[in-house]
Amino acid sequence: MTTRATVQPVGRRRRYTELPDPPKKLDMLHDKHAIEIKSILVARYEHRPDVLVAGEGYLCRHTRDIRDPQGHLVPDCVIAFGVDGAAIVQSNGYTISEVGKPPDFVLEIASRSTGTRDYTIKREIYARFGVREYWRFDPSGGRYYGQILAADLLVDGVYRPMEIHHAPSGAIWGYSALLNLELRCEDDRLRLYDPATGEYLPKLSEESQRADAEHAARVEASQRADAEYAARVEASQRADAEYAARVEASQRADEASQRADAEHAARVEASQRADEASQRADEASQRADEAEAEARRLQELLDRLLDARSDSP
Repeated sequence: MTTRATVQPVGRRRRYTELPDPPKKLDMLHDKHAIEIKSILVARYEHRPDVLVAGEGYLCRHTRDIRDPQGHLVPDCVIAFGVDGAAIVQSNGYTISEVGKPPDFVLEIASRSTGTRDYTIKREIYARFGVREYWRFDPSGGRYYGQILAADLLVDGVYRPMEIHHAPSGAIWGYSALLNLELRCEDDRLRLYDPATGEYLPKLSEESQRADAEHAARVEASQRADAEYAARVEASQRADAEYAARVEASQRADEASQRADAEHAARVEASQRADEASQRADEASQRADEAEAEARRLQELLDRLLDARSDSP
């Protein structure tokens, strides 16, 4: 099968008989819609290793049946729940006897070569295989099927038509209980609508655009975060520089204060030395005055003695 399972199961993997590639017929309109629908469903179940979403490979009850035109089919889209999807993909087809159960859901898309066969022979074979839901979509507007959308539900081994709604807007839709999705035909396109979310499942292009938008938003948010971080770093650096400047100014002020204190201490010390020198000079002057007074007293005493001697007979 050409659609690859995106999630591999953990543990020992089963091995099924590998089937050859079926013949391929080119139909651009058919292939366009088949690829789109399968890609949407693969994305929906990519987190489920127990779900197979595939197509364009043989579907048969036994491997020998691929030699019997009435014993095998090549569905456009197959979904099976509760299986080893990766092992089935590796086998390049779906062998019911080896897998242990038939697919749960099959979708066929009309083409020029298979239009009538899809709702006659294939319908009988899918019922015989036990496929629970069988859906058919005609992108040509009903030219090949006679209707744009049709679906059958297997009841007691027989297909019963499922209800298809026709809205006044022109939309045509039906509900798949297996997928819990509405299959809607709008403008000759088949879209998958999720009633739980109220939204269509996105196409790959839409998913890519949304992923690109989310990536751009993450890049923008990252750039804003980087800019905010750079601004915080710059502000922190400015704050650090301002703090360093304040510290340096404080240090210079402290040094100036210390110099001023040292100069004041030097002036005080010089004043004290001057005071001491002045005091010593005063003391020396006082001693000199006392010495001079004593010299005068002694001179006067000497003079009196000399006068007394000269007056003696």
